[in-house]
Amino acid sequence: MRTVEDDAGDRYILLKESGESSLVRDPESGERRHIANEALEPVAGESPLSTAAGAVPASVRTLLTAVPDERALGLLLELEERGPLGVRALLEYDLCESDLHGLLAEFRAAGLVTETEVAGERGYETTERASEGLARLR
Repeated sequence: MRTVEDDAGDRYILLKESGESSLVRDPESGERRHIANEALEPVAGESPLSTAAGAVPASVRTLLTAVPDERALGLLLELEERGPLGVRALLEYDLCESDLHGLLAEFRAAGLVTETEVAGERGYETTERASEGLARLR
């Protein structure tokens, strides 16, 4: 299997190739159809597994890849529900300072939280991407 693209720029997973046409699957809808070979081009460097993951909304994929465990998910949910929260308030949860800052750094790198000021201190709040992903998971 490999990722291919049609003339319109739509990406598919190539399932089977024959003389004149290829059987492809749309990763978002799951629809299978035949497309003429001359209308398809291979997509260099794109794994068919990455293409298949495109069926999941980007905000949810970000959560799935950035949140390592239930505690981290809980932290993100608390920030969403109660945020923005200052670092002191976040330290009241059952995370040591090192773990908290590590998770916050990962969340910032993934675009899930942003640093802000809360009562004159450093704090964090969820981004629109995190809010959308969490809403879809709920």
